[in-house]
Amino acid sequence: MLPAAALNQFITSALAEDIGDGDHSTLAIIPPTTRGTAILKIKEKGILAGMEVAEAIFKHLDPGTQFKAFKKDGEPMKAGEQAFEVKASVHALLMGERLVLNCMQRMSGIATLTKTYTELLKGYHTKLLDTRKTTPNFRMLEKEAVRIGGAVNHRMGLYDMVMLKDNHIDFSGGITAAIEKTVAYLKEKNLQLKIEVETRNLADVQEVLALGKVHRIMLDNFSPAQVKEAVGMIEGKFETEASGGITLENIVDYAETGVDYISVGAIIHHAVSLDLSLKAVILS
Repeated sequence: MLPAAALNQFITSALAEDIGDGDHSTLAIIPPTTRGTAILKIKEKGILAGMEVAEAIFKHLDPGTQFKAFKKDGEPMKAGEQAFEVKASVHALLMGERLVLNCMQRMSGIATLTKTYTELLKGYHTKLLDTRKTTPNFRMLEKEAVRIGGAVNHRMGLYDMVMLKDNHIDFSGGITAAIEKTVAYLKEKNLQLKIEVETRNLADVQEVLALGKVHRIMLDNFSPAQVKEAVGMIEGKFETEASGGITLENIVDYAETGVDYISVGAIIHHAVSLDLSLKAVILS
């Protein structure tokens, strides 16, 4: 379930962007009391995502909306199927149509690509993570689509986990300095946040192991052989994450190293929206 307050805020903002001072196409020709029915038609094979969002959008516009789901988020879909039927004021149907389609098409594309990756990890210890390489103001729904596709959400933003990346480390004077300063800061602010630190080579890994005080070690742009060696050095003392240059073609090679997590930004930023349409039901 998406956070209700955050989802409502997103819907309000997105509708304001689209409707502005009024949907004049609808206002000009449809009486406000007119009610109607529409169905969501699936036109492409993939993994369905965004049903919860679609229902929330229509009910935001018309609390009296009746939403009948034929499929669930995360289910396979194919051309010719129907995802849902919605009965509401025609104004709500027409004003919500594009936002619903934009969300569901994008989310279904992400869920489908994510599922392609996670299927390759079946039978391995390794889990797939998303990243912060997301669309501004759409991150919540993109990460929900990742979850629907079978992967695990990494941190939502800069506030819910500490990640000391290469630039942090370089600006602060090195790995040891960055970790020590972070530990002191968290103690001073009384913050219970996990710390992840990025390493760029095996010497960096050894430096983190000597110091400790972190929860996860990121192995950035390591080859599968280097990841395997690093995982052996770490010996389960800390969580491990491989990142950088990991694709559908080599993800199994990385999973075979025994690394705990693999992060792939492409499951969001390379996903292609799937084809869906919302069509009015006309009774003869």
